[in-house]
This record gives sequence, structure tokens and C-alpha cells, in this order.
Amino acid sequence: MTELLQYSFFQNAIWACILTGIVCGLIGTYIVTRRMVFIAGGMAHASLGGVGICALAGWSPMIGATAFALLTGYSVQRLSRRREIREDSAIAMLWAFGMSIGILCMFLSPAFLPSLSNYLFGNILLATIEDILFLGVLTIIMSLFFYCFLPQIVAITYDIEFARSQKLPVERFNYILISLVALAIVASLRTAGIVMVISLLSIPQMTANMLSHKFAGMALWSIGISIVCCLAGLVCSYWLNVPSGAAVILVAIVFYLLVRTIKMLIRGL
Repeated sequence: MTELLQYSFFQNAIWACILTGIVCGLIGTYIVTRRMVFIAGGMAHASLGGVGICALAGWSPMIGATAFALLTGYSVQRLSRRREIREDSAIAMLWAFGMSIGILCMFLSPAFLPSLSNYLFGNILLATIEDILFLGVLTIIMSLFFYCFLPQIVAITYDIEFARSQKLPVERFNYILISLVALAIVASLRTAGIVMVISLLSIPQMTANMLSHKFAGMALWSIGISIVCCLAGLVCSYWLNVPSGAAVILVAIVFYLLVRTIKMLIRGL
């Protein structure tokens, strides 16, 4: 294992694990406490449409994934606010639309099909310097935003009507946070892939919620747990020669069950 540390691809994978853990730990706490896991799942799966269109056009698939994730999030916000359609119905429709567009475009570009599994299930060993830079910039922006506006984020997360009564710019914050969710999803595609990225944005946070009931404490625990799960999943994928995305999520689930069991035993004693 130690000999791998001299290779740049493995160093990139380690940095991707750490930065992905920070990004997913922060925004995932907002997703779970705001109870918008289904929205984030719809954004993740709809991003496949952007991947397919860009693959067909010969552009970077990450650009298309970002555009589709953002458009899905904004569309759900707009439709649910105007009450033109139920939120869950809007998510299901956009989810199916993005997936169908992506699958059709990918089958029209056969050269891209061998790379499809890397986007669906993730392959952290393929993380490039550009991916690390994107994750690094996003980590800095997200950390500064949460540090500067934590009281406002907490107010919007737990009681949006109270936040409106305090004259907070709720809609502006909603769109900023939806944008951060979309960027976090795209940044995590290398680690967990489109299919399982939502698990990385919810399972560590569910574990953290058993250890802290305050937003800030839950965010810090989520960051630590996400980093540990990503690094442990990377090691497991190396030793077992399995996809890294599945390994990361499986480690996160085992960690959740372990913490839950220990907490139940302590409570029983």
C-alpha cells in the first residue's frame, strides 16, 4: 500500500477523498436537516442528461452535469414555490427526463459507453488535477459561506417561516444553497458516481445526527465521518479490486450500523 503513495494518481485520490468529505459533510448536513434528500437525488440522477449531451457533442461531461443539476434544482424550487405542481411529482419528472436524455445521447455516441460506468458508479482513481482544483475551490467557497452565514442557514433550515418573519432573504439563500448542492453533486461524481452520490450526502449525516443534535456539531461530525469513509472505501477498493464508489458507500453504511448498535447498547446499559 505504501508504494502506491509515490504515484500521482493515488495522491490525487487521497486529496479527492479529503476534499469530497469536507464538501459533502457541510452541504449534506443542510440536505438532511432540511429534509431535501429526494431533491438532491433528483438533481444527481438528472445530471446524467448533461453528461450524455456533452458526450455526444464532444464537450466535457462535467460541464453538462453541472448545468443539468443546477437547472433541476432551480426548476423544483420555482415549481414548488408557485404550487403549479407537487414537489415530489416535479422531482420525479425531471429525474426521469434527465436520465432518459442521458441514456439516449450515450447510445448515440458509442465511443463514450466504456466510460459510462465511471460516471454512474464513480472511480476515484481517475481523479485529475483539474478535479482536485475544482474540489479545492468549492471547499473554500462552501466553508466561507457556512462560516459567515451559519445563523441564517440554521434559521432557514429549521424554521423557514421564522426566517421570513425576521426579514431574511430566504429565496436568495435557497438558490445559493441549491447551487452549492448541485456543485457538490458534480464534484463528488468521481468518488461515488451519479447512482450513489446521494448516499454520500445523507448516510454520514445520519450517523453524525446520532452524535450531535446541533447543526454545527452535526456538520463537523459529518465532515470527519465522510473523510474516514472515503479513505476507507479507497483502501477497500484497492485491496478487493472493486469499484471505489460502491466501497465508499458500503463503508458508510457499516459505520452507521456500528454507531447505531453501540449507541443502543450504551442506552440499554
